[in-house]
Amino acid sequence: MLITLLLLWLSGLPGSAAPRIPAGPAPAASLLAAPLSDTLRRAGPDSLVQAQCPGYDRLRVGRVLFAGNQVTKEVVLRAELDFTEGDTLSAATLARSLELNRRRLFNLQLFHQVLVKAVCREGELTVLYSFQERWYLFPVPIFSLADRNFASWRERPDRWQRVDYGLHVVRRNFRGRNEQLLTNLQLGFNRKYELFYEAPGYGRRRRVGFGAGYSYYRARALDYATLNDRLRNLRQEEGFPIERQYATVGLRWRRTVQLLAALDGSYHREQVSDSVLYYNPRYFLNGPRREYFELNLTTTINRRNTFAYPLTGQYAQLQVGYRSFLDSYTPGSLTLRGRYARYVALGGPFYYSVGATGQLRVARALAYPDNRALGYDLLVRGYDAYAVEGRRLGLLQQGLSLRLLDLGKIRLNGVPSSRFNSIPLVFYLNTFADVGYVGQKAAPATNQLPNRLLASAGVGLHLVTYYDWVFTLEYARTREQQGGVFFRTQFPI
Repeated sequence: MLITLLLLWLSGLPGSAAPRIPAGPAPAASLLAAPLSDTLRRAGPDSLVQAQCPGYDRLRVGRVLFAGNQVTKEVVLRAELDFTEGDTLSAATLARSLELNRRRLFNLQLFHQVLVKAVCREGELTVLYSFQERWYLFPVPIFSLADRNFASWRERPDRWQRVDYGLHVVRRNFRGRNEQLLTNLQLGFNRKYELFYEAPGYGRRRRVGFGAGYSYYRARALDYATLNDRLRNLRQEEGFPIERQYATVGLRWRRTVQLLAALDGSYHREQVSDSVLYYNPRYFLNGPRREYFELNLTTTINRRNTFAYPLTGQYAQLQVGYRSFLDSYTPGSLTLRGRYARYVALGGPFYYSVGATGQLRVARALAYPDNRALGYDLLVRGYDAYAVEGRRLGLLQQGLSLRLLDLGKIRLNGVPSSRFNSIPLVFYLNTFADVGYVGQKAAPATNQLPNRLLASAGVGLHLVTYYDWVFTLEYARTREQQGGVFFRTQFPI
């Protein structure tokens, strides 16, 4: 039986003239799988399984096999499946069930490619999932701008001195258990020394995991205020205007890669120089230093077809965080943030995406660095050069994408490793419109963007390639008739 299954699987590899089993996706589907609405809603029983086991409405899973996972432990893979040996599956929905499980395995983001095949005999199934593993050790040189984005960096007169360099090392799939080790050694304009460990789950069912880390950071420049909706920056030739360090530990709970929860506790210690307080005496509300504990709870439902550049599915996340300061005169603060995004296949090469984010901070008083809203990790595209402070924010983003060019996988002759010698390249033409609003009761008169509707529209070219890399080149124009070209390295919605 096993030999028969392996021969069937080999017959479906590229270059074979044998027909592919409909339940198994094409090899190129690993990164950019066809949308759910196009492949699965009308999927009936697997034709080969139906021919092998005619008259069976229910099929018993006899064996689940894995091939190609030379590093990844089998327990990690089994934890993502919603069936195991001894379970029964409906013949009418078999193709859909196998494909949804294949996508969960692929979205572990440990593999270039995941394929699935099934063979039936006398009502008993043998299922094979085969993998092409990625390279898991990444020592990446650091060369980055010491500002929040390119537009802000370009405006600095000393911009070529405002760069960071060093080494960023990530070891993914550590011990073959989907654990991650991350270290940062960053020198240059800003100094950063970090070590983090992340284990999404332990045990046979991989339900409960653990995370821990330490970070030390100091910089020669600090944005100490926002005037005219732009950050005012202080640079010291001697010493460092800001020093931060924190340690964190946390618990993880996961049903599958699509349903996660995290509870993190951290201790923070921060200090600024006297020069910072000269320009902004209320930078920390009370004095040049502060210490606090922070507790964060994050729950995530991620049912997108692929996590890097989703085309179908939905995503929801809720975050609740509370800061308690160790002194007796700085009030605590509560932060709530929610996000929801939907991705829809419109038919043919067209796809639509929409995402909404809301945030609320509750506190009697907030220090300047705790009052950030748009212009940091959240952005109305086109307003890259601006920063908007406020306790309440809302952001709505929409995009319409056209799959412009799919080059499949480009083979690199002379590169022996299968982890690097096959590069998928897909281009999308995207049009978008963003709307955002930040509410702030006591906004300075010099800042015009708080309490005002921000809006922009534009067009972009998106490139999706391997190792979940997404590159976007966008032109955006704001409602104030300001335009610009912006380069980003992630899917914007």
